[in-house]
Amino acid sequence: QVQLVESGGGLAQPGGSLSLSCAVSSVNSRMYSMGWYRQAPSKQRELVALSDSGGSTNYADSVKGRFTISGDFSKNTVYLQMNSLKPEDTAVYYCYGKMYFSGREIWGQGTQVTVDS
Repeated sequence: QVQLVESGGGLAQPGGSLSLSCAVSSVNSRMYSMGWYRQAPSKQRELVALSDSGGSTNYADSVKGRFTISGDFSKNTVYLQMNSLKPEDTAVYYCYGKMYFSGREIWGQGTQVTVDS
């Protein structure tokens, strides 16, 4: 079964940086898009950033200029560099992937990002 394996996250101070990475468990699975969503307590899950195999990227307005997504679709891996972190960035971050041929959507288990002084 294809899975997304996340790493990174943790605690940062306001203005600090953290990075996340996510890899597909099966190197033989071709991905159409990969990215990150987040869910804060009592809030709906929202898109953070998305990268597709054509090279396009999409960001939530709230993270533009601060977060950078990079996808290596030859390795089925996606990275999220988060700079100038704010307390409102605190959330569980979920890796997302859409498989190329089936269109099936898969999710990682989630990793906590906390921004607090």
